[in-house]
Amino acid sequence: MPILIKLADQLDSSYAIIELQGDLKSSGDESYESQYVGDLHFTKTGTPLLIIGHHLLLGKEMPLDHPLALLKREKSDDDTEFVVQTIVTKKIIFKHRPKPIVGM
Repeated sequence: MPILIKLADQLDSSYAIIELQGDLKSSGDESYESQYVGDLHFTKTGTPLLIIGHHLLLGKEMPLDHPLALLKREKSDDDTEFVVQTIVTKKIIFKHRPKPIVGM
């Protein structure tokens, strides 16, 4: 059975992959699917900042070695086709240990 792939009318170029070194652990056995994890901000110079709870991570934006396509599956009565929503070409890497945020 052939798989149909087509391009969306407009490709959105604002997507990036977030890469973390280490693990995210929660206090319970819950999954992180559809859950709020943290806030992503950018400084005036373009440095990414990720705030997770009381921790601050400094990151760096880099191009992907191999671009990835973000696909959306659309089902009809007889066929399933995939529509390319965007091509992801960059990633944001957080590879250093988090710094604690201390209130005054």
